[in-house]
Amino acid sequence: MPQLLLELFSEEIPARMQQGAARDLERMAADRLKAAGLTYDALTTWAGPRRLTLMVDGLPAATPDREEELKGPRANAPEQALEGFLRKTGLTRDQLVERDGVLFAVISQKGQPTAGLIPDMVDQIVRAFPWPKSMRWGSGTLRWVRPLKRILALFDGQVVQFDIDGIKAEDVTEGHRFLGAGQPFTVRDFADYRHKLGREHVLLDVADRKLRILEAARAACHDHGLALVDDDGLLDEVAGLAEWPTPILGDMDPQFLDLPPEVVRLSMKVHQKYFAVRDPATQGLAPHFVVVANVEASDGGAALAAGNSRVLSARLNDARFFWDEDLKTGFDAWNDKLSGVTFHAKLGTLAERVDRIAALAREIAPLVGADPDQAETAARLAKADLASGMVGEFPELQGVMGGYYARAFGQPDAIADAVRDHYKPQGPADSVPTAPLTVAVSLADKLDTLVGFFAIDEKPTGSKDPFALRRAALGVIRLVLENNLRAPLKPVLKQEGAFLYDRLGFKLREDGFANETDLLRDDGQPQRRSSRRIETVALDLLAFFADRLKVLLRDQGKRHDLVDAVFALGDDDLVRIVRRVEALDAFLATDDGANLLAGYKRASNILRAEEKKGPLPEGMVRTGLPDQPEQETALAFAAAAAATAVDQALETEDFAAAMRALAALRAPVDAFFDKVLVNSDVPEERDNRLKLLGQVRAVMGRVADFGQISG
Repeated sequence: MPQLLLELFSEEIPARMQQGAARDLERMAADRLKAAGLTYDALTTWAGPRRLTLMVDGLPAATPDREEELKGPRANAPEQALEGFLRKTGLTRDQLVERDGVLFAVISQKGQPTAGLIPDMVDQIVRAFPWPKSMRWGSGTLRWVRPLKRILALFDGQVVQFDIDGIKAEDVTEGHRFLGAGQPFTVRDFADYRHKLGREHVLLDVADRKLRILEAARAACHDHGLALVDDDGLLDEVAGLAEWPTPILGDMDPQFLDLPPEVVRLSMKVHQKYFAVRDPATQGLAPHFVVVANVEASDGGAALAAGNSRVLSARLNDARFFWDEDLKTGFDAWNDKLSGVTFHAKLGTLAERVDRIAALAREIAPLVGADPDQAETAARLAKADLASGMVGEFPELQGVMGGYYARAFGQPDAIADAVRDHYKPQGPADSVPTAPLTVAVSLADKLDTLVGFFAIDEKPTGSKDPFALRRAALGVIRLVLENNLRAPLKPVLKQEGAFLYDRLGFKLREDGFANETDLLRDDGQPQRRSSRRIETVALDLLAFFADRLKVLLRDQGKRHDLVDAVFALGDDDLVRIVRRVEALDAFLATDDGANLLAGYKRASNILRAEEKKGPLPEGMVRTGLPDQPEQETALAFAAAAAATAVDQALETEDFAAAMRALAALRAPVDAFFDKVLVNSDVPEERDNRLKLLGQVRAVMGRVADFGQISG
């Protein structure tokens, strides 16, 4: 079947936009082919430094004939309705079909040649392409990421005739800017296109460019007894900078190796797009680098390596200047600068934020086994490097440089590590700190962020989370779970809320909360805060944590409704919640669990219906009543025994035992519903049986809110 080949050839496309552009081209082409009624076998896109390419295999020569039926007004509808329907369909009254008093229009459309649809499709794609940034050039109206030079469009081996803003479609493209023959060349189809591009030193597929970079770079390092420092992000970027990437090993002045290795690597990566190199014997950085050129130099790259070495030395001299100047300055001066830096208009300065984090870290420290004084010290140093020269130049090194400076100024390793790692974990793949001091500061940092932005009602909405609160909440959850911290969240959240209101002096008259408490600040002056508002913020945050925990457990294969069922009990110990969810998940996977859940829902439905009629009967369940069914008596004794067993198991947090105790209710509940009529005509019997169902619901409700569980 015919093949469509489209290439949009332009000046250099920024590397960061290329893969997004390939996805957009694929989506836009697929949408328009589908809208035209065209099917295909395969649709593939490629992006490179100067071209976007689309290849669609297995397209039909023409669109299929289509017949569409449109429902119209009733046959006896007013004349105006009929006239409107006829205008819409382009038919006359005698061409309509009447069925059951309703008029229908049957519109037949003959298929169109596919080649005739391509010009309009390409025009729409080009003019509506969603580049993050685009430009106009010359006197035309077309916008593209960089000036568009050529359009190659072939269908079934023939040029598709059209032009866009004066750029005519043809069967011609160009090779490498420097290594190619220097002349445009024609192609017949995709296989010919790809072969000739390779001959002209252009690797079309980004995967091929990455492989060439890695293989050549590793080989160059291996020849000198060195090893390449892998960097996937940098590999993605340099693969978008060169059509024929050629790695070259260069030398670096060894004197720069006394700088922190993160500084050296970042200077190479951010400013020069170089790969770092390490010495396998020491596992430290080696005085070399790998630069990816877009040419094959006749001297093997010696001149290129030397030139790049000089540029790198200049960059590293700048880094050394920042390092030396920072060591002359120190934490006191940096912390003073934080007083003039606004964290958020409603949440004060960075210095005020540091005060809150330090106070909360001191409170959290005993809960995680850390020293309170050290926790406060580490927290007061944690944000200082934001005012340093090095972090001003390389914001990615916040925290990391603080750790180096803390050691340089004589702080203990534990404090320096806490300063370095307190931002962790920053994402699902980031490691979780385990050192107690680091955990205390990291939790304080994230909780201050969460409480602060929730207090000023800057919560995430939909897909928008400008302050990364979802990431902060997930970080708290991972810190708690992976360190097995047995600390209820709500008191900590309320404590931070108190710090926030007391230290910032929020005026809450406008929030409608009347329950305010007089407090004294450190200077003895009265301070107002709303204890009810703090309670509300804490409850909102607990619900937010529940949502984030559901996401985390769902990724681990757990059911999200089980988190709701456990959170409904009001527990805020995340470790206990997860253990309870795991035990509940295992229980519901058994026949006893599934059947007992069905029995619970049946009992709850009966009780809910009776509650609508009036209050449910209260008091003890009675046994030994005249003519009482043995199934009722058996369930009464089973419920009482289960209540005792469940309470004992929950006391020791043996949730598996609690589930086994509930499993013992399965047979008595089944037998009860099979043989006993709850709504007896005898009031005494009815009341006793409703009490019994209430007892069963209450016993199960001590483990989880089974009403929240689907199924």
